Amino acid sequence: MNIAIIKYNAGNVQSVQYALERLGYSAVVTDDHNEIKNADKVIFPGVGNAYSAMQSLKEKKLDELIKQLSQPVLGICVGMQLLCNHSEENDTTGLGIIDLNVKKFVSEKNNFKIPQMGWNNIYNLSSPLFEDVKEDSFVYYVHSYYAEIGKETIATTDYIFPYSAVIQKDNFYGVQFHTEKSAEVGDKILLNFLNLK
Repeated sequence: MNIAIIKYNAGNVQSVQYALERLGYSAVVTDDHNEIKNADKVIFPGVGNAYSAMQSLKEKKLDELIKQLSQPVLGICVGMQLLCNHSEENDTTGLGIIDLNVKKFVSEKNNFKIPQMGWNNIYNLSSPLFEDVKEDSFVYYVHSYYAEIGKETIATTDYIFPYSAVIQKDNFYGVQFHTEKSAEVGDKILLNFLNLK
């Protein structure tokens, strides 16, 4: 299986690569359009700032390429957020593949720390992505922005209020948590993604 990890200046690329290697797969880290187009699976990681990540994609013309991909694509963290219409982080226009907006956490009573950092559970799981993953399994988060709930939400997490933990439209999937840091559950979700037809 050919797996491409999109190379741009916002990737948590190495930890995703190591996670795949743990599962017995190797991936090419690339910004080459043909390599990405011809891959069986594409992983779109991201950490850091949505605006600078988007600028990096545009410089390499990867923004247009990603929209055209027809194989399964998995956005992780900022990668997931960029699949959406818009992020409040630096007023960033996203790829608009998934019709959701990304908002900043606000804790009015200051009893929630922002960013949300650490383990939290996912529920309302509805996708082959969660085969053999139990309801209320725990995954690892580090984020200050979240995607709203919408018809594309296929798993939910509560922090201050419910938000999209995982989203999907057609061949595009996005996870807000870090699969590569989410132990067995993260590995299982990554494996399920690789097994998608």
